[in-house]
Amino acid sequence: MQQFVAKHAEHVIGTLSGFDRLVFRGTLRALSNHRGLMSYLWAVQVRLTEFAAHALKLTEQLKDASLLLARQSGRPVQYLTSAASSKEDIARRIAAAEHIDQGLICVLTAVEPCWSFEIVRDRTSKRIEAEPRYRKCLHLYHYQIHPRFGFMSARIQTWLPFRIQICVNGRTWLARSMDAAGLHYVQRDNCFTWLEHPERAQQLMDRQLRSDWPVLLDDIARSLNPLHETMFAAFPMEYYWSTYQSEWATDVMFGKAATLAHVYPRLVQHGLTTFLSPDVMRFLGRKSLPLRRRGHRPVAACHGGWRRRSSATSNAGRRACGSNTGLGRTR
Repeated sequence: MQQFVAKHAEHVIGTLSGFDRLVFRGTLRALSNHRGLMSYLWAVQVRLTEFAAHALKLTEQLKDASLLLARQSGRPVQYLTSAASSKEDIARRIAAAEHIDQGLICVLTAVEPCWSFEIVRDRTSKRIEAEPRYRKCLHLYHYQIHPRFGFMSARIQTWLPFRIQICVNGRTWLARSMDAAGLHYVQRDNCFTWLEHPERAQQLMDRQLRSDWPVLLDDIARSLNPLHETMFAAFPMEYYWSTYQSEWATDVMFGKAATLAHVYPRLVQHGLTTFLSPDVMRFLGRKSLPLRRRGHRPVAACHGGWRRRSSATSNAGRRACGSNTGLGRTR
């Protein structure tokens, strides 16, 4: 990217580098293994034979607490029967139709796979055990216009161990920051096609790197389950946060659309001959299918561009998926 910008320096009027899509996962690590679960059950004096009833009680408490704000404020709570439904599109349509510019938009619920526990009988010892297994349970998706992040989503599974997933967008966050700073800009989808002060915008984006993530994410977690401290009063625990997906992108702004039109075909050709099918599928948030024959076939490209009369922007995203990257606090 630096070589590209240097090569076209006379035509480039600014660059913007920073976070794009960010997905965090919150885990109650004390409940993420058999020994931790048994310690918790001992602390609350619940036998394995009573585990199912106890877990169901916690689930009902969590659902009631999590949906309370939506019910009190008259926000929609909608159950989705098909995984093909785009939750983000539904939430954005609701926000646009009801002119929501702050606070909770809606809560969408869906039955999806989850990691939880199941009581089974060991054939050898003839004793019952709590086994970790992948199952299906109801998940609650809270969509909101956050005061800092802007449009975002947060999901919590309603079965133990109540895992959380939070998705924010660095570009949406930057737009929020520029609004607060009084900076003007033009945004198309997830790309800025014009910035009044590119240097100032970059400074605001750099601030995102210095965020106190555990504090910010804990605050969102409390909105998902306001009864967390009460539910685990006998065995206190807090969420450990890790980065599940992290995307970094660079926007290169050209002074003239004609210049970008000249360069753009070569960028696309580079993408076609460089990126492979798994790269494109990962960019689209999909799993790549197993190859049926030897070799890889280059397809498509992770490039996007906007042309305007006064300026043009090429968005060349460098995207990578993080794997359990801790955020500086273990609990």
